[in-house]
Amino acid sequence: MEIKGEFVTTKVSDGTSMRLYVARPAGAALGRGLLVMQEAFGVNAHIRDVTERFAREGFLAVAPELYHRTGAGFEGRYDDFPSVMPHLSELRDPNLEADFRAAYDWLRANGVAAGSPIAAVGFCMGGRAAVLAAITVPLECAVSFYGGGIAPNPMNPGFLGRVKDLKAPVLLFWGGRDQHITPEQRSAVADALKAAGKSYVNVEFSEGDHGFFCDARPSYNPVAAAQAWPLTLAFLNTYTAAREQRASARS
Repeated sequence: MEIKGEFVTTKVSDGTSMRLYVARPAGAALGRGLLVMQEAFGVNAHIRDVTERFAREGFLAVAPELYHRTGAGFEGRYDDFPSVMPHLSELRDPNLEADFRAAYDWLRANGVAAGSPIAAVGFCMGGRAAVLAAITVPLECAVSFYGGGIAPNPMNPGFLGRVKDLKAPVLLFWGGRDQHITPEQRSAVADALKAAGKSYVNVEFSEGDHGFFCDARPSYNPVAAAQAWPLTLAFLNTYTAAREQRASARS
């Protein structure tokens, strides 16, 4: 499928401006929207490529620049994490939630009509962001790839106490060899979702490391990535198709 990719700028409720990388199917009627949440390294070439992959599956996909307050346009190298820290350390959940609302509203105003489904997917810090977005805005579902900071860790207090407010089912991917997200943290997320009575799917790839889906990182695991992709699409399609059918039945 031919797609069109471009950066656009939208306003956030705190008075800041935020760029979105937008990928859309060219010439196709738009029905579904998708928020694509960046890794800690920004809306870089990999995240733009992933956003385009989802557009080829029929989504109007947008990747918001979550570092826009500290470094608009920042793209960090995977071998230079210290350059990421000044931006990552300044992220605050209320600001992120404002960003999610701005990106969601942009989708609604630019092709995803009221009643049509919007979902989220995210990677690394974006995996955390995707789950937080499912608390913040009315999504159909959310997919989190190795989302650190959902459970408490030395760098982040997490937000397990808020999962009771989840508005959508979540699919969680973890790497069994991930040294950044411990087994205890992964279990804490599942336990909190179960205790809150939320709908979730928990998948661990035993051979996967942190970042196993990213083909630009040394930790890329092609087997785990190849298995995670159709699971992701099946999850997204299950929930967004159900919403589309309901919207069609009402029209």
